[in-house]
Amino acid sequence: MRLRSILVSATALLCLASAAPSLSWAQQANPARLNEYTRVLASDEFEGRGVATPGEQKTVDYVVAQFRALGLEPGGPDGQWVQTAHLSRTQQDGPAVITATVGGATRTLERGPQILVASDRPVDRITVADAPVIFAGYGVDAPERNWDDFKDVDVRGKILLVIVNDPDFGAPEGHPVTGRFDGNAMTFYGRWTYKFQEAARQGAAGVLVIHDTAGAGYGWSVLENSSTAPDFDIVRTNWEAERVPAQGWIQGAVAEQLIRDAGLDYAALRDQARTREFRPLALPGVTMSINFGQTHANIESRNILARIPGSEHPDETVLYGAHWDAYGRATPKNGDDIYNGAVDNATGVAGVLELARLFAEGPRPERSTVFVSWAAGETGLLGAEYYAANPVWPLETTVANINMDSLLPGTEIDPNVVVIGAGKNDLDDRLAVFAGREGRRLIPDPAPQAGAFYRSDHFPLARKGVPALFAAAGFTGHNAASRDYVANRYHQPTDEWTPEWKMDAAAADVQLLYEVGYALANSRDWPAWKPGDELEAARNASGGARKP
Repeated sequence: MRLRSILVSATALLCLASAAPSLSWAQQANPARLNEYTRVLASDEFEGRGVATPGEQKTVDYVVAQFRALGLEPGGPDGQWVQTAHLSRTQQDGPAVITATVGGATRTLERGPQILVASDRPVDRITVADAPVIFAGYGVDAPERNWDDFKDVDVRGKILLVIVNDPDFGAPEGHPVTGRFDGNAMTFYGRWTYKFQEAARQGAAGVLVIHDTAGAGYGWSVLENSSTAPDFDIVRTNWEAERVPAQGWIQGAVAEQLIRDAGLDYAALRDQARTREFRPLALPGVTMSINFGQTHANIESRNILARIPGSEHPDETVLYGAHWDAYGRATPKNGDDIYNGAVDNATGVAGVLELARLFAEGPRPERSTVFVSWAAGETGLLGAEYYAANPVWPLETTVANINMDSLLPGTEIDPNVVVIGAGKNDLDDRLAVFAGREGRRLIPDPAPQAGAFYRSDHFPLARKGVPALFAAAGFTGHNAASRDYVANRYHQPTDEWTPEWKMDAAAADVQLLYEVGYALANSRDWPAWKPGDELEAARNASGGARKP
């Protein structure tokens, strides 16, 4: 994102500042409370807060007890503290047989080194037989960007090969596509999750994302190492319409060889795919077959919700959220099998609890505030995905969704506030006002090519149109502390709380998010996505539900 798209003009800042409440902010985020919440949640007693484990029950009990002690009311359905999220778990059972036939000659593709396939559909066996293979460019249909890789081509029953990332990622300087998908900042269209879902919407039998390390943001080994783990999804009413039978990745060199054996040139096809005129192309004489068994089961996890009803507009909601889960007990490293998830994301849950205290002890705002600890964030944002499909409080009148994911310990307050997804909506501008009062400034995500905005729990609601604010510290790599965390503790058993922790810096960030949310909760403002953003249309579709 361009810096000018996240730093508001002087005139806009003055307007926002004059609109903000003139409070002394008697309510101040407490570093010691944040630290204690984090210490408890990240302790070995909670066993890494794994989904559907004893650690989940301990987490739910603890968080509910804190909300209750603060005087909040239950925010879940039917006056409950929790919303049960119905999830589906699938896992490959036995070997996978994957073959490609080119010009009558059949070869076997080895699962792992060459190709990775899985399925979210809850069935015992996945069988795709002799499906024609189609190169579908980037697999993108983005009306607001005047882009359609599918045109009127019927891809039903076919296996799609699609390029990772966006059409303008890595485009040569001066190419007409440059900037159409935000340059090297990944959009949702570049994410593999989008490509899987769009393939299902198009009726494909399968989809394989062509891997390259630069475009994916990680090497093949990262995919291969996690490929034997279960896949999770929310329980869906129409699996056939929402998920393809087989989905996964194919090594770039393997895909290029298939294309070459079909008499085509991958580099030339990739160039064509960077144009709006591109049309899907069947690989002449190429078919693929996929056959593997799998186990499947439905499981339950729980979103934890608390609420303070608004004094004037209780049907309008400012929402704060953070996922409660980590990785539970998993592969031991240096003798430690508990993935405590102290930074990611006991700190975020601590932030939600501290925000709940600030709101509970201050004057009741005009709009309602809801505080959510999401389930299954590490298994695909599924607690938030389930809520987005089954909202307790209407998404149309949810004013904003303020997300906390990974706050770093420390005493030194960074003058820079990193905003993930900077420039996508005007919540940045509101945050800039309060940050400026503290001598701090906003900076954009230092690694926008990784698509972090699409990988945290605010996003399922954002896809439904709810404006999101994600100011992050833990995994952005913008300073030495976050680089050290990512390199040495992120998703490792070493992500642990220690007695040396201080949470002064995190408290300063939580304070800013409190001030932004409190101002919104006492206003008639409705934050909006910036014109042309891919999420703008979803919000505009429900405009009639919001009162000025």
